[in-house]
This record gives sequence, C-alpha cells and structure tokens, in this order.
Amino acid sequence: MDTLQAVRARGITKCFGDVVALDGIDLDVARGQIHGLVGPNGAGKTTLLGLLLGLAVADGGRLEILGTPVERALAVPDGVAGFVDAPGLYPSLTARQNLAALVALRGLDTGPSGIDDVLGEVGLTDVADDRTRGFSLGMRQRLGLAAALLTRPRLLVLDEPSNGLDPSAKRQVHGVLARLAAEGTGVVLSSHRMDDLEALCSEVTILATGRVVFSGPLAKLAAENRELDYRLRTSDPGTARRIAEDVSGIRIADDGAVRQDADVLVVRGLVPALDDLVARVVRADVAVRELAPVVSPLEAAFLALTEQQEARR
Repeated sequence: MDTLQAVRARGITKCFGDVVALDGIDLDVARGQIHGLVGPNGAGKTTLLGLLLGLAVADGGRLEILGTPVERALAVPDGVAGFVDAPGLYPSLTARQNLAALVALRGLDTGPSGIDDVLGEVGLTDVADDRTRGFSLGMRQRLGLAAALLTRPRLLVLDEPSNGLDPSAKRQVHGVLARLAAEGTGVVLSSHRMDDLEALCSEVTILATGRVVFSGPLAKLAAENRELDYRLRTSDPGTARRIAEDVSGIRIADDGAVRQDADVLVVRGLVPALDDLVARVVRADVAVRELAPVVSPLEAAFLALTEQQEARR
C-alpha cells in the first residue's frame, strides 16, 4: 500500500463485449500532481476515468486509489470526487440548491457558508440562485467542480473541465486546480485542449486503442518526439538562416505548410540539433527574441496517434 500515490494501476483491462476498451494499462499519479490523459476518441480515456471514480470495475489487473485496493464498483475510498462526460445536476434546482442537495445526500460537514465559498471559487456567485437548466456548458462544468470541492477531495477526476469556458473562467478554474495540487490533492483530467494540459500538468499519459503509448513528464515527451517545427525570431534573420543551413539535423521549413513572417525562421529538427543552432546563433552575436514550437510536443504526439489510427482503418 503506497500512501504517497493517489492512483496506482497495473495491468488494468476492461472489455465491453468483444470490444477491448483498456488493454493492460499502467498508471501512476502522485499526491499533489496534476496528471493529464490524452488520446483520440475511442482511446479508452472515459473508461479509465470511470474506473477511477468507481463507476465500473476492471476485468483484470490491480487498481489502488489513495492507497486502498479497489476490487468492486462503487468501492473507491472516501476523498474521491469528480465527473465523467458531464456533471450530474438537477435542472429544476438552482446552483445553490444543487450543492445543498449534495451536502444533504452525502452528509457533508459543511453549511451555507461552505456552499457560498465554493461557488465563489468557481466564479458562480452571481448566478447562485438561477436554475441550472438555463446554464451554459461552461457554467455546468464549473458547478460540477464546485460540487467536487465540497467533498474536500484527495483525488479529483475531471473529464474535459475546460469545455465551454471563456478565458476568464478558464483562468479561474486553472487556479483552483493548481491550489488543490499544491495542497496535496491528486488531479487526473482528460482534455482535448492541449494548451490546458501543458499549462496545468506535470505529467501526461497518452492512450491509443486502449493502450498506453507514452506516460511521463512533458519534457520527456519533447525529447522523445519526432522532429518538430520551431519558430525562431532573431535580430538578424539572414544570418540565422545561413547558420541554420550549416547545422547538422536542422532543416529550414520552406514547404509552405507553416506561415513564415519576414523576421521569423521556421526550422525543423530534434531538440539536440535545435540546441546547437541556438548556441551558434548566439555566438554570432545575433539576439534570439523568440523560440517556440509551431505545434507543441503534446499536440504533435496526439496528431501522430490520430494519423496512425486513420491509417489502420
């Protein structure tokens, strides 16, 4: 029993008839870590999230949540909260009444002030007394997060928590998740928003056809990934181009697939070759003003998986 792990899964399998949803999944999520799940539609993300919430039980393998073995459905330990697909809400009740109902059903040790606190954390104070049937998708997502916060979770499991959020609401939700992680809560979230995952997650797991194809820190993903395109903005684009042409492993992306600005050079290569290029540019007394991937390593990996799945069909 590992009390430092929020989730420890080994060899998890889950089938629905002849369909193998999860095929030997290993997953480790530490306390205080925000861990992202990525993969094309049908990769098994929703099934895995359901297992973590106790909505189903694995057919094989071993799953421990908060140090406790989980061997049957609805048997996860106290301290697990979240939602899959969408939060379950009573549309005829207001936001405040929905949370009050949860407090009563769960016997939670909180009162009106606790409900007001979580509504404020997710930015729903102004609509606390509005019926949820009129809520937008983003408002429903935030109310689902507020409901989870009422339980003081030690493991928070969220499916597409940024769906429907405007930039201000997204920043607020990100702040809540970062605070929970800093306080020791393990967070597992699935999202198709690569920018959200890169902003929040210390580690990610990429699934494809029910199997783990990568799990680890984002920096490791960047190092292991295929060649990427990078935008290099310098004080002297002409000199930077001449240097790039002489660096082994660097190609200038002149194929028209990437938009080129006059002062930007788009180069393609692996991280070690890029490091060599930047060092040579600096030695030539050329200022580097911007260096960023055109497509992030996480998005590139996702696109590669999607392309592989399409090729198999």
